[in-house]
Amino acid sequence: MMSEVIVPIVIFGSFVYAWRILLDYKTRKLLIEKGLVDDKVKVLFEKPTEAHLPSALKWGMVLIAIGLAIFIGRMMPDAQEEYTVAFAALFGGAALVIYHTVAYRWMKNRSM
Repeated sequence: MMSEVIVPIVIFGSFVYAWRILLDYKTRKLLIEKGLVDDKVKVLFEKPTEAHLPSALKWGMVLIAIGLAIFIGRMMPDAQEEYTVAFAALFGGAALVIYHTVAYRWMKNRSM
């Protein structure tokens, strides 16, 4: 019953968000092509791939940790949902702590 309401909302929200991203991109591209912005603003619109690396690393680590937690929780002989949720929270938190350490070192080395 609840999923009958949530699924259309999630699909609609995803569509609206994707549409917004597309329109923002087209607007920025037109402004740059028409020359209505100076070089300083062009640099703000460019997003290098390296800027996304820490974020992609964080979400990759968290999702792998949660997937591993679900797998371990399901493999236990008396698989209860409480164990799976506890493992997901524990492993997800550990992944964030490890990510923080890795990202801090990466940013420190990058600034040198």
